[in-house]
Amino acid sequence: MELFDTHTHLDAPQFDEDREEVIARAVESGVTRMINIGFNRETIPSTMKLIETYDFIYAAVGWHPQDAITMQEGDLEWIASLCSHKKVVAIGEIGLDYYWDTSPKDVQHRVLRSQIGLARELNMPIVIHNRDAHEDIIKILREEKASEVGGVMHSFSGSWETAKMVLDMGFHLSFGGPITFKNAKQPKEVLAQVPLDRLLIETDAPYLTPHPFRGKRNESAHVRLVAEAAAQIKGITVEELVSITTQNGLERFDIR
Repeated sequence: MELFDTHTHLDAPQFDEDREEVIARAVESGVTRMINIGFNRETIPSTMKLIETYDFIYAAVGWHPQDAITMQEGDLEWIASLCSHKKVVAIGEIGLDYYWDTSPKDVQHRVLRSQIGLARELNMPIVIHNRDAHEDIIKILREEKASEVGGVMHSFSGSWETAKMVLDMGFHLSFGGPITFKNAKQPKEVLAQVPLDRLLIETDAPYLTPHPFRGKRNESAHVRLVAEAAAQIKGITVEELVSITTQNGLERFDIR
């Protein structure tokens, strides 16, 4: 089985003591590709270092909504310049976060709109972070014509109504650890309805650790647990689920 963890943060400080071992464990579990997310001034350089070190790790680069207030003149051009690297496959994670009150909404909106514009200019898919902002995310994606490039709704947590709207815009939906939680009804109900050709899996490591490791540090090897839960929900074998989601990821991010 060739697993694809489409969203991870292997450069996070939580991995500073044992990063090489964490990556080795992922490979041993059958993970053949990972996308690491560079989302601010600190993590973009560390993500670029990872993709230079490991041939099976790719990057998305962008400015996270929690960090929107720190984005300065010249940063959009910096992101644009990095997108010419053959292993930078998306702009992200970008979006809106109304849960953590770290950047004003108007600043988040401006930063998101500018990065969707850049993605359209460069013809790059986008990776969307959306927390408690479903209505505004849909509005901005529509107004900025995000359907021209499409992308991924990372760690999707919205309703089926929201899912249908983003599917109509050509987006893929990615699911992680929460689909293994007993009390997480909505993600499971939405996943059950998502067309297989629009489905991706991820860890968001070191966050959102799947059952039975919930409460501990997440790592990319655990994407196998996400695959097992997703296969059960979809009523197909784990092998089928892995084959489909990996192929979807390769096509979505244009990885050959």
